[in-house]
Amino acid sequence: MAVVQPPVTAQGLLAAQGPLQRRAIAKAITLLESTRADHRLRADDLLTALLPHTGRSFRLGISGVPGVGKSTFIETLGLFLIEQGHRVAVLTIDPSSTVSGGSILGDKTRMERLSVHEQAYIRPSPSSGTLGGVAEKTREAMLVCEAAGYDVVIVETVGVGQSETAVAGMTDMFVLMQLPNAGDDLQAIKKGVMEIADLVVINKADLDRDAATRAQAQITSALRLFGHHGNPAHAEAMKAAHAVPGSPEAEIRFWQPQVMQLSALLGTGVDAFWAAVTRFRQLQSANGKLETRREKQALSWMWERIDAGLKQAFRQHPQVRELLPDTLAQVAAGQLPASTAARNLLAAQATRAS
Repeated sequence: MAVVQPPVTAQGLLAAQGPLQRRAIAKAITLLESTRADHRLRADDLLTALLPHTGRSFRLGISGVPGVGKSTFIETLGLFLIEQGHRVAVLTIDPSSTVSGGSILGDKTRMERLSVHEQAYIRPSPSSGTLGGVAEKTREAMLVCEAAGYDVVIVETVGVGQSETAVAGMTDMFVLMQLPNAGDDLQAIKKGVMEIADLVVINKADLDRDAATRAQAQITSALRLFGHHGNPAHAEAMKAAHAVPGSPEAEIRFWQPQVMQLSALLGTGVDAFWAAVTRFRQLQSANGKLETRREKQALSWMWERIDAGLKQAFRQHPQVRELLPDTLAQVAAGQLPASTAARNLLAAQATRAS
């Protein structure tokens, strides 16, 4: 006879830290990731109850190419922060196979020391085809960890490509990790990812000091260029940095994206990294940018969920489900243009709805 598990409650998540709370966090995130309609309703009620207890942590996004050392860096940083009195939650994203649909979810094995620490919580999740290097429910899982009292929440992406920047849209600070010898100069300073980075970290600097120094100089120059022609927030910081001392522009202090070297394996430079993060948080809190950023992220997430819900409702529409098999076959056989097929299906849904 199956054992009926008690429902996840806000009280369990808000309880004193320990095994019971950790179990409640795991069950809550599993509930959030469920696709069942009844689970979705329970998850909505849970998030609404937790919302007043969220927003007090600092949300840090970490991205970078595979092999750059993200997991090693996060473990070293997490242990450093715990020594400083913080509680650290890490939400890692593993890419889902396009063939089997599965994920390894092996980030915990890369963070052996951090994963067993009582002041840390690590949750791997599959990307499940979601673009942007994050999982569909990462934002909601982040709120659960915040309500449970983790004051630093780190989100690690699957690895960076030109589209994998969604983590910047859900965190307070976006950190891009680079290698000293990552390829040609243009590869290292590609727009799209670089221009939204708040801090660029050159990891494994101990392997080649000269290459790390060259990379730091090249990326610093690129960030200055992007400040003038790219991200408006960074351009604002550039203007303030070159303002006349004593002028109103100079009094408003803005964060300028920085580039720094460190070695996660040796643990060197981690204290300087956290000092830069702390400085960023102080500046962005003082000038109101942090609050504005979170407001925009909340609204953006609402519209993303609306888009996803409309797509799901479209697929479940009776008329669409009736026409879809033949339409897919015609498109695949080259008998019907994809654009025409899309318009026909949308028209079918609109006709039945009216």
